[in-house]
Amino acid sequence: MNKKTYSSKIIFQLIIVVIILPLLPMLISWHWNWWEAWIYALTLFLGFVISRLLAARKHPGIIAERAQSMSRKDAKSWDRVLAPSLAFGSIFVPLIAGLEEKFNWTPAPFPLAVKIAAIIIMILAYVFSSWAFIENAFFSGVVRLQTDRGHTVCDSGPYRLIRHPGYTGGFWSYIMMPIILDSYWSFIPVMTLSIIMIIRTKLEDQMLHEELHGYSDYASKVKHRLFPGIW
Repeated sequence: MNKKTYSSKIIFQLIIVVIILPLLPMLISWHWNWWEAWIYALTLFLGFVISRLLAARKHPGIIAERAQSMSRKDAKSWDRVLAPSLAFGSIFVPLIAGLEEKFNWTPAPFPLAVKIAAIIIMILAYVFSSWAFIENAFFSGVVRLQTDRGHTVCDSGPYRLIRHPGYTGGFWSYIMMPIILDSYWSFIPVMTLSIIMIIRTKLEDQMLHEELHGYSDYASKVKHRLFPGIW
């Protein structure tokens, strides 16, 4: 792939992630006065932009690593399936929510108090996963041992609390989205994404135990992978 083609691909991906995906519920339903969808859109947009700016400032190589992640030949074979499944599958949550709003499939909206609680949890979850991204210089888009970048264990920030805080934040933000968007049907892709995320966490943790020096010692101190006190 030449430099021009590569740059065009990155720009296309950014348009999808930064503009299309956050606005997808409203683009599908064409309901631009949908306040819950605006909160969803702003959370995704600001979470992406702010976390990338802060991460790039702290770890200049991380953005290039993530931009090239799917072309990495040393990515684990199982993650060549799981990583794109998570990326592609995440589109279905706002897509279904938009269709449900457009065709009025929702039997009854969630109570306002429940929505507000879900909004708070989603924002906190995004902050938590963004914190993990900013803290970890090796927060790649695919699972691989980054020997070319001097891969070491990250045990600071949220990694003092849980071994895979990025997944923890992602899990809770996904769970809250159907509640915020009044979309019962989008719980189906959310549950699917959650299962994929748990499988990926297990396989990644196993790989790090086997291949990353010092990870087993770190895991003996930070006991839980995804859910504090549970797993």
